[in-house]
Amino acid sequence: MPATPSAHDHERLRATFAELCAIRSPSGAERGIADHVLGRLRRLGLPVEEDGAAVALGGDAGNLLCRIPAAGGTPEDPDRGGTAPWILLCAHLDTVPVGAVVRPECVEGTWRDAGGGVLGADNKATVAALLTLAELLALRPAGAAVEVLLTVQEEPQLRGVTAMDHGVLRSRTGFVVDHPSPQGGLVVGAPGHVRFEAHLTGRAAHAGIAPEQGRSAVLAAARAALALPAGRLADGSTVNVGLVEGGAGAGMPGAPVVTNVVPAHARLVGEIRAPDDEALQRTVDACEAALHDAVHDRAGPVDLDLTLETRFRPYAHAASAPVVAAAEAALRSVGLTPRPFADAGGSDANVLNARGLATVNLAGGNRGAHEAGESVDDADLGRTLDLLAAVVRGAGA
Repeated sequence: MPATPSAHDHERLRATFAELCAIRSPSGAERGIADHVLGRLRRLGLPVEEDGAAVALGGDAGNLLCRIPAAGGTPEDPDRGGTAPWILLCAHLDTVPVGAVVRPECVEGTWRDAGGGVLGADNKATVAALLTLAELLALRPAGAAVEVLLTVQEEPQLRGVTAMDHGVLRSRTGFVVDHPSPQGGLVVGAPGHVRFEAHLTGRAAHAGIAPEQGRSAVLAAARAALALPAGRLADGSTVNVGLVEGGAGAGMPGAPVVTNVVPAHARLVGEIRAPDDEALQRTVDACEAALHDAVHDRAGPVDLDLTLETRFRPYAHAASAPVVAAAEAALRSVGLTPRPFADAGGSDANVLNARGLATVNLAGGNRGAHEAGESVDDADLGRTLDLLAAVVRGAGA
């Protein structure tokens, strides 16, 4: 059985967390932290691979996958010829945009950026815990073989995990620690997400001399935005319009506002979320119909070019699902009371579940994710390491 993390392990965890937070890694620019992690894992003698997501996504680093052998296994035969189970532990390397310099500090038991900015605990608290756990397992392997997956570009709608070849994964159950809520939280369901982008093309005309000859794309976009469902719907779906723009020079920084031309072009961008596939498709259909109906006016139709992109699918685990039972057992073993709930946001767990790998998302205890002043308690940082170690012990028992 792998050792329970010691006080010394928790000290190394703190040092690792501070090192990682100080490395800027906004989405698409994770090269620095990826190199740091690669070096750490390879110095342990663990095999780690980087995939081609950098090229596919236009970033500078790919997803990292490290396999840690089970007790009695080797890097060439990590699961002892298939006799040891596999378990996946996942976190993401990227953060939302941060300041030019991040100075992590722990004051009175709480970690923050000394400059008051975004700390990057989302998701570097989990990355630090996984690196520390890898050091423990390299010295004292568990009864299970472990895949550590560290993804890139998670923040912009899970791009890294979506781009990877999931056929290389050997695990059938997975655990993500990436929910900014009090520890004990266990996300057993999360919505699907569809992004929509509508380009509207009308007809330009002089707004003072011949407005009758024009067809305003801006007015059509306004009608479309008002016609769409908005906010939370009765079935739990949500619809949000994030951008409406149009007119001559729209989207061009510094371009003058032109008011004497009936605008021929406009753009409307938004998202749809829903707790299950049926509700998601129903809401997508309603939004698509509303957009098509709204672009017509008495002077003639405005052309609509609509793109619908499924960013991730919903998932829901039964209370009796093995992955839920395993998570609850691990939570109880570290003194936490499990709180299963369905979440309104997405995580890498959405994509892993959609690809057939039963995965839950656990709360890490960090607060103010994506915001200036983001923080995480030192005690929660330590419990994340203890929790991940408990998950591995349970898988190998």
